[in-house]
Amino acid sequence: MLSTIAIESLKRRKTTALLTLLSITISISLLLCVDIVRSQVKTSFTRTVSGVDLIVGAPSGQLNLLLSSVFNIGTPTKGIDYKSVASLKSNKQVSWLIPLSLGDTHRGFRVIGTTNRFFEHFKYGDKQALALTEGRVFEQPLSTVVGADVADSLGYTVGDKIIVSHGLGSVSFNNHDDHPFIISGILEKTGTPVDKAVYVTLQGLEKAHSGPKSAHTSRLRKKTAFLNGHSTNEHEHEHEQPTQDNYDSDAFTPESVSVVMLGLKNRAAALQLQYQINQSKKEPLMAILPGMALAELWQIMGNVEALLLGLSGLIVICALIGLATMLLATMRERYQEIAVLRTIGAGPFTLLLLIQLEAMLLTIVSAALSIALVAVLMSMFKPWLSSTYGLFLSSPLFSQSSVIIVLLILGCTYLVSLFPAIAAYKRGLHAGLNSN
Repeated sequence: MLSTIAIESLKRRKTTALLTLLSITISISLLLCVDIVRSQVKTSFTRTVSGVDLIVGAPSGQLNLLLSSVFNIGTPTKGIDYKSVASLKSNKQVSWLIPLSLGDTHRGFRVIGTTNRFFEHFKYGDKQALALTEGRVFEQPLSTVVGADVADSLGYTVGDKIIVSHGLGSVSFNNHDDHPFIISGILEKTGTPVDKAVYVTLQGLEKAHSGPKSAHTSRLRKKTAFLNGHSTNEHEHEHEQPTQDNYDSDAFTPESVSVVMLGLKNRAAALQLQYQINQSKKEPLMAILPGMALAELWQIMGNVEALLLGLSGLIVICALIGLATMLLATMRERYQEIAVLRTIGAGPFTLLLLIQLEAMLLTIVSAALSIALVAVLMSMFKPWLSSTYGLFLSSPLFSQSSVIIVLLILGCTYLVSLFPAIAAYKRGLHAGLNSN
């Protein structure tokens, strides 16, 4: 019966009740969204690179190696000899290997030399593979595949030519103009650093670095072939570029690369192989576990999520204070209602419970509406969040922390509603004394 009275009382004041309900719903929704985004961002961040078991480079520190190889931030480490790469490739525990050559840019975007194995084995998010919106992967030595952000911001399409610049600055005076790369493909949006990178072949990158020397060497070869009585055309035919049909980006072996990504046949052997690589005496190498390095990096950024959660909590508290203010402001209008309730036998304590029940009902309904609203919004914006911000929402959306948040809000509602409830209690006592 007390619940029925509370509902009818709220109906009489439906305008203020609905406005209060809307305010609390928005506040709780905001807090739940921040909590979900906070937990999902952490999960997505630790899955920026997925499926890569080890990253190997020159000794430079775990975070520096991670930032330069995965996030394209900072200065790349010095190269590692390709003999070490070949040794890793022949290891029985290694399933596949992706070499990366870093240190060049194109109009402010990082240029990464690699092979077609990168597009085959590199994964992100929940082990999602890279895909192309148009074009194909490397088709010849001077092919390039660009990220979605690079294509969008610079207006590139398949078939366009680009010039690679030496160094990591946004402005470079050392452009490899003699060896333009042709865009063979454009990657789909991933929401990861892949979108802001330009991928070229290791062979093409080394050719670009050779500069005019390659042309000079070619002329010397032609001259030598002519003096030796060989046909220049035959000589050129011996050294012609592989065609689209027979080009294999893995066939070329550079002198050195910056970083190597490894996929293992058995992930349980990652720690053992990491130890072996770090103890290598042939060449100083450093192997890191991407998951552990990403978790360490996230700890540095943990203060930001705590700040967001705290601000959202303050918003909810403000909404609950607004609820208490609404109940107190309507107390004068309810003097007659309180007098009637006292006449029919309701005690002061019953009036106290009635006010608290009204507050709790508003908050419970607001919490239910917030959960439904957040679930709908997250499902609607899931594709957009993953493609634009790299936020990959996984089930369940509402974790244990979400349940704790709702319970804390209900507890705060109980405490805040004590102020108007005590006012009703005192008014009930006064009404009782007057009736006597």
